[in-house]
Amino acid sequence: MDILQWNFPVSGVTTSLLFPPLVSFVISFFTSMGGVSGAFLLLPFQVSFLGYTAPSVSATNQVYNIVAIPGGVRRYIKEGRMVWPLTWAVILGTLPGVFIGAWIRIHYLPDPTHFKFFAGFVLLYIGIRLLRDILPGKSAQVMSRNSSTASAADFAVGETSFSLRRVHFSFNGTVHTFPVPGVLVLSFVVGIVGGIYGIGGGAIIAPFFVTFFRLPVHTVAGASLMGTLITSVAGVGGYHFLALFHPEMSIAPDWLLGLLFGAGGFAGIYLGARCQKHVPARFIKSVLCFSIVFSAFKYLIGFFR
Repeated sequence: MDILQWNFPVSGVTTSLLFPPLVSFVISFFTSMGGVSGAFLLLPFQVSFLGYTAPSVSATNQVYNIVAIPGGVRRYIKEGRMVWPLTWAVILGTLPGVFIGAWIRIHYLPDPTHFKFFAGFVLLYIGIRLLRDILPGKSAQVMSRNSSTASAADFAVGETSFSLRRVHFSFNGTVHTFPVPGVLVLSFVVGIVGGIYGIGGGAIIAPFFVTFFRLPVHTVAGASLMGTLITSVAGVGGYHFLALFHPEMSIAPDWLLGLLFGAGGFAGIYLGARCQKHVPARFIKSVLCFSIVFSAFKYLIGFFR
C-alpha cells in the first residue's frame, strides 16, 4: 500500500493514488443522478479531509469538472436535449464572472477561515433548495411534474426562435420561453460565485432556471453542464494566468490530483446516469441534502469557534 502512497507537491497532499478517484466516483455517482457534476461536494472534501486550503484548490476542483463532465454533455447532445440558445447565454454570462471570481478568491478570500465561511453559505443555499423539493407537499408536486414529462424523455427539443430579448423553444408539446437579459445577468452572478468556489456554477444556476424561469429540468441539465464545462476550462486558464503575478501563492491547479478526481468522476457520472431510473428521486435528493447541509453547518460553526 505504501507504493500507492503519493505526495502531491502543488497541493501538499499526501494520500493513496486510489483514494481521490474512489471518492469522486462515489460522489459523482449520486450527484449525477440529480444532474450535477458533484464538484460542490468535492471541494469541502479536499479542504476538510485532505487539508488542501490554498487558493489552487478551486482551480483543481475545476480540473475535475473538465475531465468528468464531457461524457454527460455528449449524452444530452446525442439525445437532442440541448437548448443551444440557453447554453450560449449561460456561457456568455458566466465567463466574465468566472475571471472576476478567481480574482476575488485570490485577493480577498485567500485565508482558509474566510473561504470556509463563504463556502458554507454557498452549500447552505444549495441545501435549502434541495430541502424544499424533499418536503412532502413540494415533493408531491415535483413528482407529479416529473411523471408528466417522463414519457417524453426520448423527445428532442423542438423548434427554436430567438432574439436578443427572448428565446422560445418547444419541448414535450409545450412552448417554453426565457428572457435573454435575465439569463445573462443571473449567469454573470453565478459565474462570480462559481469562480470563487471552483464549481463552475451548474449546481446553483439549474435550480434558478427551473424555479424562476419555469424551464423543464430535462432541458436545463444539458445547458447547465455545458456551461459548467466551458467556464471550468476558462477558470483553470484564469488561475494559471493569475499565478504568474503571485509566485508566492499556490494558485495554479494540482493537475495530477485534479485528473485523478476527474477520472473517478467520469466513471461515476456515466454509471449514475445509467442507474438513475432505478433509484427514487426523493432518496437521491435526501442524500444530497444531508451531505450539503452537514458540510455547510460544519463550515459556518467552525468559523465562529
